[in-house]
Amino acid sequence: MKKFIVDPSFWALFPEAKIGVLLIKDMEAGEESPEALQSLLAESNEKAKSYLTAGVFSENPVIAVYREAFKKFKTKKGARSSIEALLKRASKDNPVPSINPLVDIYNAASLRFALPFGAEDMDTFEGDLRLTITEGDDAFYPIGDGENQPTLPGELCYKDDAGAVCRCFNWRDGQRTMITEGTKNAFLISELVDPSREEALEEALQFVEDQVGTYLSGKVEKVILDKDNPSLVLED
Repeated sequence: MKKFIVDPSFWALFPEAKIGVLLIKDMEAGEESPEALQSLLAESNEKAKSYLTAGVFSENPVIAVYREAFKKFKTKKGARSSIEALLKRASKDNPVPSINPLVDIYNAASLRFALPFGAEDMDTFEGDLRLTITEGDDAFYPIGDGENQPTLPGELCYKDDAGAVCRCFNWRDGQRTMITEGTKNAFLISELVDPSREEALEEALQFVEDQVGTYLSGKVEKVILDKDNPSLVLED
């Protein structure tokens, strides 16, 4: 049995956080998004601009809350939440491009709801997946880089028995577990650190579930974890 476990070390830092999880099984990933999905992504790029109301980018509430969260654990210099990278593009009229159907779906959700999303190929996990503060030196090979860049002591990351899967929440993804055109079973995650936006998280997860049903023919299990319900089964 494989599980996803949010470790007590995470809840010690973020006791009010919610972790949204979507398990997508038996999907048809495909290589290129249909025109309707590309249009949905384009529309989402425009909607993202509504969250950028402050004159200084870092002072926008949806940016500031994750910057504050990143101060609570060790990070590499320059590490930022994935939602910041997407909204930075929106602020510069540099829309997030189409990549593949699943990535387009969760990028659209991120942009529409100003929440970070990430995804991994569930079949690549070695043992349980954990969101935890690491002791450091977990092997990590980022996408597009063949050199090991191990985790730091005190860093927050997703890791399994083989090493780090994704570092600093959804800052940097690993090559080993990345989504590909051959992915059949995917693990999607969204971390909410602002408890006042729980409704937005629920809407974002439902949005992804709806689009997966439309474009990927996948079966979706949706769960929101908290400190009282910190784990779920990935595979029996």
